[in-house]
This record gives sequence, C-alpha cells and structure tokens, in this order.
Amino acid sequence: MTSMTQLAPQHFLWSVTDRVATIRLNRPERKNPLTFESYAELRDTFRALPYADDVDVVVLASNGGNFCSGGDVHEIIGPLVGMEMKELLAFTRMTGDMVKAMLACGKPIIAAVDGVCVGAGAIMAMASDLRLATPEASTAFLFTRVGLAGCDMGACAILPRIIGQGRAAELLYTGRSMSGVEGERWGFFNSLHAADDLEAKATELARRLAAGPTFAHGITKTQLNQEWNMGLEQAIEAEAQSQAICMQTADFERAYRAFVAREKPVFEGN
Repeated sequence: MTSMTQLAPQHFLWSVTDRVATIRLNRPERKNPLTFESYAELRDTFRALPYADDVDVVVLASNGGNFCSGGDVHEIIGPLVGMEMKELLAFTRMTGDMVKAMLACGKPIIAAVDGVCVGAGAIMAMASDLRLATPEASTAFLFTRVGLAGCDMGACAILPRIIGQGRAAELLYTGRSMSGVEGERWGFFNSLHAADDLEAKATELARRLAAGPTFAHGITKTQLNQEWNMGLEQAIEAEAQSQAICMQTADFERAYRAFVAREKPVFEGN
C-alpha cells in the first residue's frame, strides 16, 4: 500500500483531509476544461487509488462556480482535427481508460456539480458513484454538437443505467442541457443543494462513507459495476462470495461487538 496524501499533481488541485481526497480542475477562467495532460494525470491518479491506504473516498469538486467544460477547444479539439487514425484511437482509448480507472479505483467517488458540466465533464460526473448538484447546474453530453457520436467514454453503457434508455437516448442524440432540477427528477443527481452549501454537503457525505466499513464499500463498488454483465444467478453467487469475504473482516466483528454493547461501531477499514 502507498500514501497519496502528499500527491502533487501538475494539472489539477488535490487535497486529502480525514481520508477524503478532493479533486478540482484548476482553470476556472475557462470553466475548467480538460487537456491531454489532465486526462492522463487523472487516469494515472485513479489507477493508483486502489493501492492508497490513506484515501477512502474521493470528491470531484467544482471550481469557480463550474464543474468542467469538457475537452479544451483549442488544446484538444483543434489538434484532433489534424491527427491520423492511429493517434485519434490512442486519444479515445486514453479518455476511456480514465473512466475505467474511476470505475476500478475501489473508492466511492462523489461528484459535486455546479454550473457547467458538459462533454467529458458530464462523463466524469456520470462515472462517479454519487452526484450532488446545484439547481443551476447545466449538464450536457454535447458530442453531437461537435459532429461526434454520443457513444463516448462509456456513455451509451452507463447513462441508460442511471436515467433509463429513452432519457439517455434523448440527451445523447440532441446534446441538449439537462438542468439540475431535471437531473434530480430523472435520478442523475442524488440531491440538490445551494451553491454555498454544495461542497460542504458532498464532503459531509464523503466523511460519512469514510467512517464506514471502507473495505466493504470497495466490494459494493465492484459489484455495482460488475453485476450489469451477469445473469441473476451469477450475481447472487458473486454477492454470496463477496459477503463471505466481508464477514472475515475485523470491521464485521467490530460491528457485532458494538451492537452487543449498545455502542456505535468504529470501523477501521479492515
């Protein structure tokens, strides 16, 4: 296991408090677009998280009133126009790898969405486990508006699972914006909060998760992602094995002993 508290990324902000890591893109003057470099650094950070023993939950926060404006028009989209197929495929695989790393990081990810959340920013929110937003949040999978397909970075697989096939199809075909209120009604956002309260609410939720049985949370995340590819019998068997593993943890015994003593369990993640 390794420590990630002192991580010093070059292309986004990172901080760890009470075992909760907060990531925020740091170009608020441009509504926090992604670049080739920030994509890669985010991918590598999420890939390292399964081995971090000092981070239990991640919050993807907004910055300057906006979450993320997607790929930078000048630094990504412009160069892509001049690339050959091999280079283009390397790029699209790299962006997909970021999503795969988010899904496989073993830690719950909470997106705190304010303002603009479009393109790859909408994908990052989608790939998170929980999503909080402001009523003013504006989320759009706007790939068709730049002449691309809506099937980007797992959108056609993941978005229908969250909001349903018909609603996902509408957003992916039209590229239109989904308001925070609509997103909560459709189940994309778990809850809405005033802008001044958003990050505090996300951090409060993250700390509640970090105080829980974090090893078991990792198992839950794995099963939530893997069981879409299983039949019901296979899913039930996978959960039987997963739960048996969790029953061997000290946290399971701690919870039992606390219950017997009529105390609140103190989990340690093992």
